[in-house]
Amino acid sequence: MKWFGALTVAALCACSAHAQEAESWHPSKYGPDDRLGALNNLSPEKTASAAKLITTGKSYSLGMVTGRDTPAYGPREYDVTVLQLSDGSGTPLGANKATGNDDIVDTWVGIGSQIDGLGHMGIDHEYYNGVPVADFVTPSGLTQFGTHTLPPIATRGILLDMTAVAGADPVPDGTAFNKAELDEAIKNAGVTIEAGDVVLLHTGYMEANRESGTLKQTEPGLGVEGAQYLADKGVVAIGADTWAVEAIPFEDETRPFDVHLTLLAKNGVYTLENMVTSELAEDGVTEFFFSLGVPRLEGTVQAIINPVAIR
Repeated sequence: MKWFGALTVAALCACSAHAQEAESWHPSKYGPDDRLGALNNLSPEKTASAAKLITTGKSYSLGMVTGRDTPAYGPREYDVTVLQLSDGSGTPLGANKATGNDDIVDTWVGIGSQIDGLGHMGIDHEYYNGVPVADFVTPSGLTQFGTHTLPPIATRGILLDMTAVAGADPVPDGTAFNKAELDEAIKNAGVTIEAGDVVLLHTGYMEANRESGTLKQTEPGLGVEGAQYLADKGVVAIGADTWAVEAIPFEDETRPFDVHLTLLAKNGVYTLENMVTSELAEDGVTEFFFSLGVPRLEGTVQAIINPVAIR
């Protein structure tokens, strides 16, 4: 029966470790009442410093075009209806013959290029800072963590070219970027990651799958160690040219979306998905001025975005 005793001890240790993990990820280092997470690392001084990176004035759209054929995590989809009578060529208004169009967009917000708010994913129905789901989720919108509450993000952006580290373009699916890989990419970029930065990972995934009409279920991306490593440096957001930012298949198949949980729930670091990084990578850009004003749609979990990089 010694083996039974050993297994029992091992099981108790495992349960204890998971219980300790569940208890130790909150309250947040930004205070028990904080709802912004790593965005607390932004400051006017950081913005002013980042603005000095603008030397050529060249700008880059980091958001993809979102449409009916945009591959999305099911059952998410997008549709738009342009509203005017008939084909829009009805009787003009007044002596100046004014005409116009309106539209209705019927879409899931988590489609295309997007930011995940802190109300997106949690651990056992607790979200960032240990807030229970019952305290902020309603069918008509979030009463806390809504993306409309996010301040403008104007800071230094860093591009890490993971294709150079992997020696492959695109980086093979399932490749996880952890401390060793990130350190190599940081060294290649000639930068130091600082608090308040936004870090983007270029994997070549988006370009390789540009013609695909369906969402590929595997991708390269951050590993859990790598996510915590960047979070510990105080970055406000991490993005990639992939739909989930993290490596899939997951490093541990029994712990799905563990990078999301590490960033959003445990550290209050935002994820930027489906970022267009190819032009920055082609131009050899490693640091730039990053600007994002999140759409102020009240109570939303996520937001469709088009950040801008300026060098």
